[in-house]
Amino acid sequence: SMQSAIKEWNGHVGPVLDAKNGFDIIDCEICGYKHATPVPTEQELEEIYRHEYYTDEKPLYIEHFKQDLDWWNIAYGDRYDSFEQMLGAGRRRLLDIGSGPGYFLLHGQQRGWEVTGIEPSRRAAEHARTLGVEIIEEFLDEALAARLGQFDVVHMSEVLEHIPDPKALLRIAHRLLKPGGVLCAVVPNDYSPFQLALRKTSDIEPWWVAPPHHLNYFDFDSIEKLLRKTGFTDTMREATFPIDLFLLMGDNYVGDDDMGRHCHAKRKTLERTLHGAGMNELKRKLFRSFADLGIGREICVYGRRAAI
Repeated sequence: SMQSAIKEWNGHVGPVLDAKNGFDIIDCEICGYKHATPVPTEQELEEIYRHEYYTDEKPLYIEHFKQDLDWWNIAYGDRYDSFEQMLGAGRRRLLDIGSGPGYFLLHGQQRGWEVTGIEPSRRAAEHARTLGVEIIEEFLDEALAARLGQFDVVHMSEVLEHIPDPKALLRIAHRLLKPGGVLCAVVPNDYSPFQLALRKTSDIEPWWVAPPHHLNYFDFDSIEKLLRKTGFTDTMREATFPIDLFLLMGDNYVGDDDMGRHCHAKRKTLERTLHGAGMNELKRKLFRSFADLGIGREICVYGRRAAI
């Protein structure tokens, strides 16, 4: 096979895996995870997320979310179950960083949690407020973190892949947690075994490579190492359903929204069936087994701020 060129950029170094939209994706030896170079500035990204993202990139996102809500609530229930098991009684204060349309917060609020969201996208923040949850419409930085106090849980779903410096955000998250508090981060599982299989056997382009919207490309090991590096202990991994199974079986949903929704509907049915049959714990064990194999569309990783 062709030897990848080694690229150095501003103190980052590693083999180039892909090139797209004027960016190179490198497997960075310095960071310990794969990411795009050049890394955009905070200002460049702020413009994208404050105004463009939910209107240009994801116009149907909130609509689809509503259609999928009963399914999302099963997934959210899993996370809150884990938080409650890890924390014990009475610790119910949660911060959701990048809270989007607000349904994760609503789920927690309905379960008796005290919840706050941070969401810089105007459209998503406005929608969340209609659900009656508290939203801070800002980008999280040191100054905002200092004003917020501390939480029992910090949740961030589909955030770390988007930002220039995930390590800095995880350090802030660590400080935002009370001793013994729990972090839950969800990120796409990219350059995964199933993606690799498709690359080797079909002419499907690497659809998951999407800079500047996705800057960082994690696997189970690299995200866990990053958590450890930023002070978290007791890490635990779970996968979400490997939707790319459908691609392996010949249902090519890449760039085909109708096929994508069709495959997603089957996946939802599987999860609803196990949940409805009282076998949710079996489903979770299955997804943790997937995680052990590096398989799953997303990585859901938990970590803890040490008790002392």
